[in-house]
Amino acid sequence: MPREHMFYETVVIGSGFGGSVSFCRLAQKWGDKVLLLERGKRYPKGAFARSPKQMANNFWSVEGDEVNRPKHIRQKNTLGLFDVRLFKKMDSVFSAGLGGGSLIYANVFLEPPEEVFQQGWPAKLTKKTLQPYYTIARQVLGARPVPQNGDPRRKIVRTELFQEFAKHEQRESKLADICVFFGNDYSYNNGKKPLDIGDQEPNRYGALQTSCTYCAECDVGCNTHSKNTLDLNYLFVGENKHGGKILTECLAEKIVPLDAKGNDDSDADGSNGYRIEYRAFSDNTSIIESCFTRRVVVSAGTFNSNELLLRCRDYYKTLPKLSQQLGKWFSGNGDFLSFVPMGERQADPNYGPVITQYTDYNLFANFSKSQGFVFEDASYPVFLAWLIEGVFPVDLPRKLLRLTKQFWGWLVNLLTSGSWANSLGHTVHEMLAGDLSSKSAVLLCMGLDKGDGTLTLNSKNRIDLDWPQDTSMPVYQAILDAGKRFQTFVKGKWFIPLPTWNMPVRHNVTVHPLGGCILADTPEQGVVSADKTNRGEAFGYKGLYVVDGSILPSAVGANPIATITATAEWIAEGITGIKPDAGLGIVNNKP
Repeated sequence: MPREHMFYETVVIGSGFGGSVSFCRLAQKWGDKVLLLERGKRYPKGAFARSPKQMANNFWSVEGDEVNRPKHIRQKNTLGLFDVRLFKKMDSVFSAGLGGGSLIYANVFLEPPEEVFQQGWPAKLTKKTLQPYYTIARQVLGARPVPQNGDPRRKIVRTELFQEFAKHEQRESKLADICVFFGNDYSYNNGKKPLDIGDQEPNRYGALQTSCTYCAECDVGCNTHSKNTLDLNYLFVGENKHGGKILTECLAEKIVPLDAKGNDDSDADGSNGYRIEYRAFSDNTSIIESCFTRRVVVSAGTFNSNELLLRCRDYYKTLPKLSQQLGKWFSGNGDFLSFVPMGERQADPNYGPVITQYTDYNLFANFSKSQGFVFEDASYPVFLAWLIEGVFPVDLPRKLLRLTKQFWGWLVNLLTSGSWANSLGHTVHEMLAGDLSSKSAVLLCMGLDKGDGTLTLNSKNRIDLDWPQDTSMPVYQAILDAGKRFQTFVKGKWFIPLPTWNMPVRHNVTVHPLGGCILADTPEQGVVSADKTNRGEAFGYKGLYVVDGSILPSAVGANPIATITATAEWIAEGITGIKPDAGLGIVNNKP
C-alpha cells in the first residue's frame, strides 16, 4: 500500500521529549501503525558538525518558511541542527533533529517543588499525581550525578568552585542528576563503579554508547553518544523493538479532520481521523505529501506546536474549534546566561558535562514565586576556547610583552650559539599561558518568570511572541545580583549578562520555551485537557493531542525536561491504557 494511503493509528509530529515518549509508548501498543514525522536529520555517532564550514551551515532555515532569523541564516537553505528565532524582547535557540532538544540540552533532570504546581496548574494535576511518572522517566533517561570515585580524571574544577561560592552565599549546592552515560551499572543499576572513560557497551535498551569522555560538547551534539539522548532510548526502542516507523526530514504543515468518507472536513471533530500534510525534503527541494491517521500527537516543541495549531485554526481554518486560549501563557522558564571572564580562580569551563551542580535560590527552600531560581555551572567545548582566545585579545598587551622578551632571548641565543633549539615549545607556552578560558566562568540560571507571554501569528502567518519583560524583572534582577556577587567572589574583571541584555533594546534568550497550549480543566482556561480520562487531548477535538513543553501551564524554575517527560508518560498511559515501565515494554528488560 502506498505510504500516503496508509491509515495509521497515530502520527506523532516531532521527536523531542514529548514526541519520543509518545512514539515509544504508542508503538508498544500499535507497532508499525504508529508513524513519527521529524523535520530534522538523524545524527548517528560522529555526525555532529565540528569544522568551521560545517558549523556555519549547522542552522535550520528552509526556503519559504518566512521566519525571522539572523540574516546570514535566512539566506541559507539548510536542514541544520540549530533553529534560531528572533522576537521582540526575547530570542530563542532550539534544535531540529531526531531526538529534538535532547541532542543539544545540558542533560539535567530536576524535579520542581510542589509549590510550582500551585502556579496556574489544574487543581488535580499535582506533583503527587506526576511523581510515579517522574520516577519512570528518571530511570529510562539514566539520570545520575557525575561519579565521585577519586579518579583524578573525574575531578571537575568548576563544580568545586560553584560549591565554594554556594557555601560563601550560605546556600546549598547539590550535584545534579544528569542524563549522561557512565556505563550500565552506574547509570541504570545505581552502582558505584562507572565504566571507564571512553569505554563502550550497549545500554539497557541495546543502543551502543560511550562512557562520558568529559569533552564538554554536550550542547553542540555528542559525537561519542555519551549523552542519553532520546534516539538511544525511547526512539530506539519504539523503532527497533516495537516496529514504529520514523520519517526524518519531514515537516508537518497542516492537520485536517476527516468526514465519515475520509474526505477533508474542517467542520469535523476528529472522530473519523485526520489527514496530515507535510513537506518531505530531499536534495535541497521538497515535495508535499500526506498521511492519514486515527489520532495525532503534536509534539513539535513550544514554538512549532503553537505555530502549527495557530496556522490550522486561523490561517488554513482546518481546526476552527481550538481554544481561544491558544498561544497564551508563554514562558521562557526564566532562562538567563551570564559570563564572568578573567577571575583569579581556576574555573576550567572546557571539561566535563555541561552542568554538574545547581544551587538553590528560593525555589526549593523558602519558595518565592517571583524570585525563585537555580544557579548552575556551565561548560563549553575546547574548540570554542581556542576561538575565544583568538577573537578576544583581552590579554593581548601582556602576551605581546612576553613574546617580545621571548623573541629577544631567542635572537641572543641564535647569535651567540647558532642554535634555535627549544624555542618553539617555549614560544607556544608564552602565547597560551594564562588563557582566557581557564579562569572564566559561565553561569546558567533559570527560574520562575511570570509566564505571561503571548504567541500569535505575524503578518506572514508565522509565529510571533509578545514578551512583557518588565513583569518578570524581579527574578531577572535576583539572578543579576547573584551573578555580580559571583564576580566579586572570584575577582573577575567583568560580569557580562547575556550578550543581548545590554543592547539598546534589552533581550532575553531562552532555550526552554514553554506554554501556549497549556493543560487546563476547561477550554476557557487552556488548550488541552487535564482530566484523567482524556489527558492531553485538545478541547473541541477527538484524537488530537499536544504533548511537549507547550502544555506546561507555568515556568517550572528547574530544567524542564523532567516535567515534560513525566507529563508525556502520564498522557501516553491515558491514550494506551498501559502502565509505563522503565523497561519500555521490552520483555525481560532489566537494568
